[in-house]
Amino acid sequence: MKLIPSTLNDIPRIMEIIKDAQNYLASLNIDQWQDGYPDTKQIELDIANEDSYLVLDESEKIIGTTVFTFKEEPTYNQIEGEWITAEDSIYGVIHRLAVDDNYRGVGLAKYVFDECEKRVKDNQIKSLRIDTHRGNKGMQYMLKKRGYEYCGVIILDSGAERLAYEKIIID
Repeated sequence: MKLIPSTLNDIPRIMEIIKDAQNYLASLNIDQWQDGYPDTKQIELDIANEDSYLVLDESEKIIGTTVFTFKEEPTYNQIEGEWITAEDSIYGVIHRLAVDDNYRGVGLAKYVFDECEKRVKDNQIKSLRIDTHRGNKGMQYMLKKRGYEYCGVIILDSGAERLAYEKIIID
């Protein structure tokens, strides 16, 4: 697999994958992403900010999408709980990880986390943060299995709450 930057030309495929993820979450009775988010405008913004990535398989087919950045996440500034690292620390962030239905269960999420953690380490950044929906037990399980620590609850701009996790990459 390979993680490469997305372009505006990739938006139709990204939106197909996001639709797969929305349908999958709905099938699990999780209301995450059931309100039209993320939409095309959000993906365009992610691409403009150079934070949007594609996951390609061995044949260069787009099989997943995610956002990865070292930019500050404003919704992480207020947490009901406490981050492991200091408030003014630079950190990596993973958002909007979605997988093509036909590639669910093949280790794509593990690959994305491995790659993002490597990029955090290569850039001498101390930690990686992520948030997830309270009902997304699969993601919570994976985060705990990978050594992410639950830090508390953050509130999105929409008012929705998310469980926040952080992992120290460089001690």
